[in-house]
Amino acid sequence: MGLSNRPLVIDAKDHLLGRLASVTAKQLLNGQKVVIVRSELITISGNFHRSKLKYLSFLRKRLNVNPSRGPYHFRLVYGFAKIFWRTVRGMLPHKSNRGQLALQRLKAFEGCPAPYDKTKKMVLPTAMRFLALKPRRKFCTVGRLAHEVGWQYKGVVEKLEEKRKVKGAAYHEGQKKLRKLKVQALKNAAAKIAPLQKIIEAFGSH
Repeated sequence: MGLSNRPLVIDAKDHLLGRLASVTAKQLLNGQKVVIVRSELITISGNFHRSKLKYLSFLRKRLNVNPSRGPYHFRLVYGFAKIFWRTVRGMLPHKSNRGQLALQRLKAFEGCPAPYDKTKKMVLPTAMRFLALKPRRKFCTVGRLAHEVGWQYKGVVEKLEEKRKVKGAAYHEGQKKLRKLKVQALKNAAAKIAPLQKIIEAFGSH
């Protein structure tokens, strides 16, 4: 992936969490802006029940002296976009100036908000679940995991995604009709231009 000023917009659906986070961290350190959409559909390999127990154990880790000092577990308001952000942060030297600047170049969203709903999105083949995991291996989506441990907006994101898909399908049909009309217009124009070209060629030969 070449470095550019335009952000890389990655559709995170069916990407494995660790692999996607590692590639993202590398690109951020190289100076590339990265936008992750549909982060609730990122997958974690392994049984859902096991993943939930591990995450609940993680949530219980607090500072004995003063629990309000942290660690902080982003899950209630921000959903899995913030949890993915924290995963990437763990792969960056985030306490150094370089790491902080890299982290500022990352944006992660649940769903696919504007203006990224109308931009071309890419996928990372090396991080795709169906290429990295063997068939019949168990996995779970992190949206479900976040919902089970306190994220409150799973239903809202699903409704917005349905609306976006309906609008996207209508836009796609409109573009198909426009392409057909353009092809037909070019054929009609070619039929009218052909006699004129013959006349021009005839005059040019004299």
